[in-house]
Amino acid sequence: MKSMLAAGLLAALLGTATQARAEETIYELKKSDVKATVGARGTTSLTIAARSGWHVNDAGPLSLKLLPGPGISVDKPRLDRPDLAQSTKDLARFDVAFTASEPGKKTINAEAVFVMCQASTCKPVKEKVAFAVDVAPAKKK
Repeated sequence: MKSMLAAGLLAALLGTATQARAEETIYELKKSDVKATVGARGTTSLTIAARSGWHVNDAGPLSLKLLPGPGISVDKPRLDRPDLAQSTKDLARFDVAFTASEPGKKTINAEAVFVMCQASTCKPVKEKVAFAVDVAPAKKK
């Protein structure tokens, strides 16, 4: 009897976890990891794509705070709605301009803040993202 109760409880918990994961698919973050050259300006991007009947709120907060690692700098440490490279009901894309000062594998850490909505509800979202940048030495002349 106890094993049947335990099995039922486990099934219920797994069902709840599966439902929670299904609810979490209201958006997808698509980032581009890129290659760059020391001293040359490069660009990477982050796209917030709506899923499952949701849309990107066009009036709520929308920003990307950038924290570049050593050996890399960004043109702007914070990008906001006016900085979007592309914006529709279904997606928002930030292009991140950067310059590397030394070769090697670099990282631009970021925190995206945005709001996803359906007809009857909205959910604020805060996500951490890391852009990988593989920096080659400058070409000798």
